[in-house]
Amino acid sequence: MSAGCIFCRIIRGELPSHRILETSRVFAFLDINPLSKGHALVIPKSHATFMHEVPDEELAELLPAAKRIVHALNLHQTPNVGGEIPDKPLVSYNILQNNGRMAHQAVDHVHFHIIPRPDTNTGLQLEWNVKPLEGEELKQLAEKIRATLEAEANL
Repeated sequence: MSAGCIFCRIIRGELPSHRILETSRVFAFLDINPLSKGHALVIPKSHATFMHEVPDEELAELLPAAKRIVHALNLHQTPNVGGEIPDKPLVSYNILQNNGRMAHQAVDHVHFHIIPRPDTNTGLQLEWNVKPLEGEELKQLAEKIRATLEAEANL
């Protein structure tokens, strides 16, 4: 853990939080500046600034923990057994994880946001600015990524 990191201080109990889940590797709590009711953060207990720095065994527990919280928030509503859609619209939600300042990471400790989206005006608002690539450029990029992954697998 990092001495000055706000999330590490929360894990150590030096700062207050509204803890909702804790395991040996994961800590989750409600966001104090929520975008919607139930907005939660899921973090690894070991300090890492970027997702690629989190040990695999810890990373493997983060999304299952997020899934448990989605269920606890009752965001997993599905049509009933008869296949009928409930009268109330299903709640949507975002799982968000940012890496670096340009990606809007505000705290230098890996964290996954669970943001309920009960209606079009509440929760995460984002605009998806598509940057199209042509077929040959996509093909070359895919080949480069595959080659890098295959080389790593052979190490």
